[in-house]
Amino acid sequence: MTVADVNGDGKPDIIAANSGSNNVCVLLNIGNGAFSAQTTYSAGSGPICVTAADANGDGKPDIIVANYLSNNVGVLLNIGSGTFTAQTTYSAGAGPSCVAVADVNGDNKPDIIVGNYDSNNLGVLLAYC
Repeated sequence: MTVADVNGDGKPDIIAANSGSNNVCVLLNIGNGAFSAQTTYSAGSGPICVTAADANGDGKPDIIVANYLSNNVGVLLNIGSGTFTAQTTYSAGAGPSCVAVADVNGDNKPDIIVGNYDSNNLGVLLAYC
């Protein structure tokens, strides 16, 4: 799971991968240590790791999820108020189990780094937008 302010209210919200349900969920922080009921979004098979980063440069944190059994990475774009699009998937190695985001090639765009457990390697998905 990860924490990010997905709705722009200045409070950290919770994002979690639900491997057994093949989805990711978002719980919005409503203050005083309380959270809204989860909103779920479909992911691939066996989502195992999730992070949040501005993948498309619009200033809002998007969801990036490693779908272990689908052998891909899903990106769910934040369309405002803490709601997200259906995932767009990108091929990964066998058994992607961890994702991170960083500008690895110095072009000021967020790149996705994925650890592939079953193929014993790392993949880098360079941003093109």
